[in-house]
Formats: sequence, C-alpha cells, structure tokens
Amino acid sequence: MQFESFRHRLIVRKIIHVDMDAFYASVEQRDDPQLRGKAVIVAWKAKRSVICAAFYEARAFGVHAAMPAVRAEHLCPGAIFVAPDFARYRAVSQSVREIFKRHTDLIEPLSLDEAYLDVTQNKTGLATATLVARTIRGQIRQELNLTASAGVAPNKFLAKLASDWRKPDGLFVIQPEDVDTFLLSLPVGRISGVGKVTGDKLAKLGIQTVGDLRRLDLSALQGTFGRYGLRLHELARGLDENEVVPDRPTQSISVEDTFEQDVLLVETEPMIRRLAEKLWSASRNQSRIARTVVLKMKTSDFKILTRSHTPSSPPSSCEGLTDITLKLRERVGLQPQQRFRLVGIGLSNFRVPQTTAAQSDLFP
Repeated sequence: MQFESFRHRLIVRKIIHVDMDAFYASVEQRDDPQLRGKAVIVAWKAKRSVICAAFYEARAFGVHAAMPAVRAEHLCPGAIFVAPDFARYRAVSQSVREIFKRHTDLIEPLSLDEAYLDVTQNKTGLATATLVARTIRGQIRQELNLTASAGVAPNKFLAKLASDWRKPDGLFVIQPEDVDTFLLSLPVGRISGVGKVTGDKLAKLGIQTVGDLRRLDLSALQGTFGRYGLRLHELARGLDENEVVPDRPTQSISVEDTFEQDVLLVETEPMIRRLAEKLWSASRNQSRIARTVVLKMKTSDFKILTRSHTPSSPPSSCEGLTDITLKLRERVGLQPQQRFRLVGIGLSNFRVPQTTAAQSDLFP
C-alpha cells in the first residue's frame, strides 16, 4: 500500500470534466425564445419514441432521458415536444470543443455534451485548474449562451463525480487532500460501473457507502467480482490512473435496460425498439460507421447470451437497426417459457467511411 500511495503521488494530474447542462433541450430553448422557462422535451412524439433530453422544468415532473415518450407525456401533460436536430447539436458541440482547444490539446470527448480535459499544463498560462474551468464555463456562457457544469480533480473518476455535484451551472473542485473526506460517505452506487446487479451484491455484503467498501479487503472483492474487484478497490480509494486520451477511436457503443420484472422473450420487442432508437441517436455522434450489430440478453438466472450480425451494408436507419436486432432475437433459441431480466443492443466494428459520398448515402 505504501508503494501504491507513493506511485499515486508521483502522478498528480489536473483533470476537468465538463458536462453541458441539458444540452439538447438547452440548445432548443436558446434558439427559440418562446421555449424558455417551459417544460421542453426533445423527442419524436410517437408511440414508440424515447426521450433524448428533457430540460429541468420537465425533469421536475419525473421526466428523464431514455424514458418512453408516452410515459413522459403522462407525467407532464403540458410538455412541449421538439424533434431532435442532431446536425445542429453537433455544430454547437464543435463550437464548445473550439473553446476547450484554447486551453489544452488533451481533450477526450465522451459524447456531444461532455468531455475530459487534462490541464496539468494549460496553454493559456492560468495559475490553477479551477481558474481554467471557471474561464471555460464563462466563455461557453458568453459566446454560446449556454451553461456547463464542471468538476476539477486529480483524476478522471473524481472529476466526473465532481461535475455532477453542483449541476446545473455549477463548479466543484476536489483537491488531492480532500479525496477521503469527499468519498467516504458517498453511496457506493455513485462509483462508475456499480449498477443494480453489482449494487445488490454489495448490499448483501453490507456495503452501502464507499467507506464500507474500503473495509472490504481486495481478495474478498476479487473473489466476488473477479477483475472488477481490483477496480472497485482502487476507486474506493480515489485512485484512477487512466489518462485523458484525445480522439480515442470508438470500439463499440451500447445501451441496455434491466426490467422491473422478468419478461418472456416475445414480450421484449417494445424494449428492443426503444433501445434501438436510443442507440441510433447515440451513433449519430460518430464519424465512423459501425459494421456489426450485437444483441445481449440476460436470463432470470443471470445467464448472458449474445448474438451478433455483420450485414453486407451497415444499417442506414433506426428502422434498419431495429429489424436486424429483432432478427437476432429469433436466434436466441431458448424455451418459450424462459424469462429475461435484461436486454441490450450495441454497435461495434467501427470503420472509417471509404468516401464522403458513401457516408452520405448511408446516413441521409
């Protein structure tokens, strides 16, 4: 442990995580003054549509991203539905990126609306990472009339936690000497990768907070969680040596949904359609083309099944992606009475388009 602490002190980075506030909805409200102060939901208003984004006025009614549009309409009857315009969002995202570039070349975008920045050495000579983050937020507000939240910390894991701490339009800083104070009382579910299944396993071990997790030795964690046990051990101590990697090529993107109650295979079509729409929207952020479609199913007894298909031509629409996924479902091949607790779909095998024309044909 002494070597681990020494090694960690040697690599003290200054990382900023910037997260645009309700990005799609904020762009819509900025560009249409009549939408300001109203419950704006960015989604196609259709029976099987899902929410791309919701502004805070709509979130107050319980509306959130990935929720079925019909459910959102029921929760917030006065909501204003606006069809998403991803070309416009990408253009605004690029403007945000240009602001980042004034301060550092070490930028790792996660999506159109969030990114990591390594400002251990910044290009503008500002004295602290906190001042860099404050300047970036000010430039976004002044030049783009949008707000962003930011977290400043010694690593990516902590910076992302920090950016959520005072949303919207907030700035939170975790100094190296304050890591323990910040982490120990934090619910363990706030740790990256701790979802419902992992959270339930930790709860059975009596683990509710990060402080509880620290008291569980490494061998016990590895025995229960395998390789992820080491990651849990490190994150509970605020350790994350992952560097900010500019323009990291996407290997795969995926979405999944765990059901409140186990369902039959034949009952999964509505979930698959919602996930396909969400995945298709996410794939519009990529400049490269995904060749392979993957279906993931988890049975009620936690057995994971995957099926994949690489068509001769990549899916060129949400409907095409949905059709391929539903055909993959037909290949699951279990008994009709088998129930499932989770379904997920993904895109992988990303390739650079051969020509601009080809890309235009594939993604009109």
